[in-house]
Amino acid sequence: MNDTVVTLVGNVATRVEFRESETGGAARFRFAATARRWDRARGGWTDGPTSFYTVWARRSLGANLAASVSVGEPLVVHGRLRVREDEREGQWRTSVEVDAVAVGHDLTRGTTAFRRSVRAAPTLTVGHGDAAEGQETAGRTPWEGEPARPEPPREAPAAPVAAPTPAS
Repeated sequence: MNDTVVTLVGNVATRVEFRESETGGAARFRFAATARRWDRARGGWTDGPTSFYTVWARRSLGANLAASVSVGEPLVVHGRLRVREDEREGQWRTSVEVDAVAVGHDLTRGTTAFRRSVRAAPTLTVGHGDAAEGQETAGRTPWEGEPARPEPPREAPAAPVAAPTPAS
């Protein structure tokens, strides 16, 4: 495939919308990237034009985006670029979209705290030799039916050690 892969640096322009579907969740939001240029005449940085993109994120990336990102936050978005043209009401319109592969906060402009997301427990499905005839195993976790394992004994916390005092 000859996909155009881009990395964009900018800000979240709209609220992240997340929708669950039969094929998994999807999130979308508008993203604004403004070019910064050095202006020799003024001796400083100036803002160029702002480009807007619709960013799409699927499955766990979409769910994590919806839980982590707010309007105005600086992000780095990496994904496949798509440019679409269509005609609406007699006018041609162009939309630029990014199918995100990875998204993160831009740490040159602030800090963030990372938390791992919890994955759902795997389930067994009925297949050849998986279950006795007529038994359902769908939705059963691999640990059901096994004897419970006792928890290892917990150690009592150690008593604090007092700092040595100088001898007089």
